[in-house]
Amino acid sequence: MRPWCTRLLFAMLLLAASICTRHVGADETDQQALPPIQFVGGDTRFTAANQERVDLVRQIPGLVALWDFVHRRDSWQTLNPFTSIPGEPGRRAYELEPRNISRDFWHQGPQATLADFELLGRGPFGQAVRFSAPVRKEHLPVLAVPRKSLHDSPLDINGKGKSVTLVVWLLYERGNHAIAGMWHEGTVTPKGEPPVVQEPGKRQFGLFAGLQANKGGIGAHISENGGASFGDIYARHLASAPTKMKKIQPDTKPADSDSYWNAVGLVFDNEEDRVTAYVNGLSDEVWVENPKESRFFQHAYRAWQQGQLAAQAGIQPGEDVSFPKDQFYRPPEDKPVDTRIVERTSDRVVRLETYPFTKVEATYQVQSDGTLGKPLKRELVALKSNPYYFGSDIYTPKSIEEGGPFTIGRVIHSNRHATLSAWIGGVAVFDRALSDDEMKRLATIGNCSVMVQ
Repeated sequence: MRPWCTRLLFAMLLLAASICTRHVGADETDQQALPPIQFVGGDTRFTAANQERVDLVRQIPGLVALWDFVHRRDSWQTLNPFTSIPGEPGRRAYELEPRNISRDFWHQGPQATLADFELLGRGPFGQAVRFSAPVRKEHLPVLAVPRKSLHDSPLDINGKGKSVTLVVWLLYERGNHAIAGMWHEGTVTPKGEPPVVQEPGKRQFGLFAGLQANKGGIGAHISENGGASFGDIYARHLASAPTKMKKIQPDTKPADSDSYWNAVGLVFDNEEDRVTAYVNGLSDEVWVENPKESRFFQHAYRAWQQGQLAAQAGIQPGEDVSFPKDQFYRPPEDKPVDTRIVERTSDRVVRLETYPFTKVEATYQVQSDGTLGKPLKRELVALKSNPYYFGSDIYTPKSIEEGGPFTIGRVIHSNRHATLSAWIGGVAVFDRALSDDEMKRLATIGNCSVMVQ
C-alpha cells in the first residue's frame, strides 16, 4: 500500500472511532467501545488496533482460545489456517480445519478448503469469515478443531465443577441454528437421507441463533450426557435471551456493516447451577409462562412434573414409571422468594409460589388450627429460561471417540437443512463463568451503536 493510502486509511479509522466510540452507559461499564476496523495486512497501525482489541480479551482471566480471524499459522496469507490466540503467551493454540460435513458423514461433495470461506476484510478485530445457507446439501463447509486436537486439553471444558463462557462476534443475516461450540448433535436422528457414518450425540456446550424459542435471539445450550434430555430425542437444556440480534441484509456492503455487529454469549456458572444467554452485553431475565404448552420447554415441564409425582408414595395419576429418573428436572424449591394467594376457601388455599427458577401454583388443605398442611397439588405455571437452571456438570467424553469437535458456523447433525447465514468476526472461549461486567466489556469490541432496528 502506498504511504498516502495508509495515511488516508488511518485517518478514516480515527474518524470512525470518533463517531462510534462512546461510553456504553454509566451504569454498565466505563469501558469505551472499540469500533470495527479494516484489515490491512502488515500495516503497523492496523496491527496496533488489532492488538488493542486482542489485549482487552486477554486481560480477562480464564481465556483458553480467541480466534480473531486475523492470526493465522505463520503469516496473514489467506491460504494459511486460522489459529487461536491463548490467554497467556506460550499456552496451547488451536488450529481451525475446513471440513465438509456432507463429505465426512454422507461421503458426498467436495473436500472443504479455506477458499470456501469468503473474507469480509473488516470486523471487530479486523477480519471476518462468511457462513452461508448451503447452495446444495452436498457442500456444508465448517471450520473445526478436530476432537483429536482438543481432547483432554484446556479447550475440552467438562466435568465436575467446571464452568465455561463462549462469546461470538457476528453480523447476523438469517437462520436459527448453530453459531459455534462443542455440540456434535449426532447423525442418528431420523431426518432425511441417512448418513453413511452414523454417530450418537456428543454435546458439551453451544451457542445457537435462537431456534424457535426466540427466532433472531440467542439460545445457549448445555448438556450433561452428550445426548437427549427429559426423555425426548433432542437435547433440551436451553437458556434463551429475549433481545433480538441486530440484522443485516444479504447485500450489505462491508463499509456499511459497522453498526450491525453483535457480541453474543453463553455463560455456564457451575457453582450457581445456571446457564445465561447474552446479547450485546445484556442478559435480561426471562420467564416462560405456561411451559406445558411451549414447544421447547414442554419437555422441562414434563420432567419437572414426573419428578414431583415420583417423589410421592405409590403410583400417582399421570405418573410415567418408565420416565428416566436421571432426567427429572428439579430446580431448587426449598423456600419461595415470594408468595401470593390466588384463591381461598374455608378448607383450601391456592397460592402462587415464586422460586429462583420456577413459579408453582400450590393447593393446600387448611388444617383445623388454621395452618396449611402438605400441598395437595403442585402445578408448574412458569419456568425461568434466562438464566436457566442446570444442576449438572458438563458432559465428559471418556475417549476421543466419545467426544465431538469444536465447530464454528455449523454443527454436525443428521438434518442437512439451511443453518446460519452470517459473518463471524471473533470467537472466544473461557474456562470460567464471566461476570456481567466482563461480558459488557467484551461487547464493547466492535460496538458502534446500542441498537439498530
